[in-house]
Amino acid sequence: MEKFGNITLYNDDCMNVMKTFKDKQFDLAIVDPPYGIGMDGQKESISTNRFHHDFKGWDTAIPDKEYFIELFRVSENQIIWGGNYMVENLKNSRCWLIWDKIQEFSGADFEMAWTSFNKSAKAFRMSRVEAYTNQDKIHPTQKPVKLYEWLLKNYAKEGDKILDTHFGSLSIGIACEKLGFELTAIELDKDYYRMAKQRLLDFKKQLTIEF
Repeated sequence: MEKFGNITLYNDDCMNVMKTFKDKQFDLAIVDPPYGIGMDGQKESISTNRFHHDFKGWDTAIPDKEYFIELFRVSENQIIWGGNYMVENLKNSRCWLIWDKIQEFSGADFEMAWTSFNKSAKAFRMSRVEAYTNQDKIHPTQKPVKLYEWLLKNYAKEGDKILDTHFGSLSIGIACEKLGFELTAIELDKDYYRMAKQRLLDFKKQLTIEF
């Protein structure tokens, strides 16, 4: 475990870490677990704006039932990206969220998130070009910081404690740093953990220089 201000990071299996948490310790879990669709690596492609990422084998299956039991135990509310691949473990919800990538391309035009909120379905709109231009894409399923800012502004309250069980590139960490939320985030892969932690530290250093 490492702590950086209001952000606590674990390089460990999320199941091991969640077992140490109290019931409803977190107000909101925003998670992006494996979808089971083989997106754990990408070949570089200029035409599709893809970066090269080695295949690591973590996206062969969705989390098992025990993951969802623990997630719901330790958090009051949840936003689960890729929930459309995991419906057997989720209750009905009218508050589905999408990231609309605006332009059409060979991959999905949008991504879906299941939520526990009793609110209307909503969409966040940002093109892949805007999301990734001039960005170091350190993770094959990296999501933009602005997406997490939108989630926090619309579904978290001031003072809420946030949990992420698969932080990947740690975009959520930068969003929480910008908006002042306390975050506990977990990542199993050592390479992603190292690169994402450095990404957060670089952002914190940039804030210090600017202010």
